[in-house]
Amino acid sequence: MAKEHILVVDDEEDILELVRYNLSKDGYRVSMVMSGEEALKAARTTQPDVILLDLMLPGVDGLEVCRLLKQDPKTQHIPVIMLSAKGEEADIVTGLELGAADYITKPFSPRILLARLRAVLRRRATETVSESAPLAIHDLVIHPGRHEVLVKGQPVDLTVTEFRLLHMLARRPGWVFTRSQIVNGVHGDDYPVSDRSVDVQVVGLRKKLGVCGDYIETVRGVGYRFKE
Repeated sequence: MAKEHILVVDDEEDILELVRYNLSKDGYRVSMVMSGEEALKAARTTQPDVILLDLMLPGVDGLEVCRLLKQDPKTQHIPVIMLSAKGEEADIVTGLELGAADYITKPFSPRILLARLRAVLRRRATETVSESAPLAIHDLVIHPGRHEVLVKGQPVDLTVTEFRLLHMLARRPGWVFTRSQIVNGVHGDDYPVSDRSVDVQVVGLRKKLGVCGDYIETVRGVGYRFKE
């Protein structure tokens, strides 16, 4: 049974109880708080493995809580999964930009919640893998040290930008990256490239990858992710 500690932050008691019941049933240790201030205090003192964070909180809201957590060396390593009402696309994008690992829209299925949580925990466990380590995903092999990509054993000629984009996504399968995060990750902060240029780069990359092009998924209104 899983023994990870999950901190759940929501000001709705029925949501807290629903999440607590399903996480506990799956073997997780669960702590619950109902405000942003309590969330910050609990994160620093208990060091949970993952934080499930509602965006609409009294006082300090979820976006601000996420920003403060990611600025604090004591808590910046803790993955944050945001909970958001449907249609709050701008908040979701902002949350990802602030460092959230994923988001779940309300109302949500407990099974989806558990699946997303497990995915984040798996990614957390593999994040220590060296950036220079080769990646093999089905028919696709990426060799960072050699700057080489193989599809079904055949080399694919990628530009530096395309290679960096592919490697960034492939290192964290299932992780959603916004266009701005991709620009910053590939080119560096303040690089004069529009978010829409990322779409063009992705289209070109998919074509070059051929049968592996479908590994790169579009997350409508947010950005892109690599299939798990």
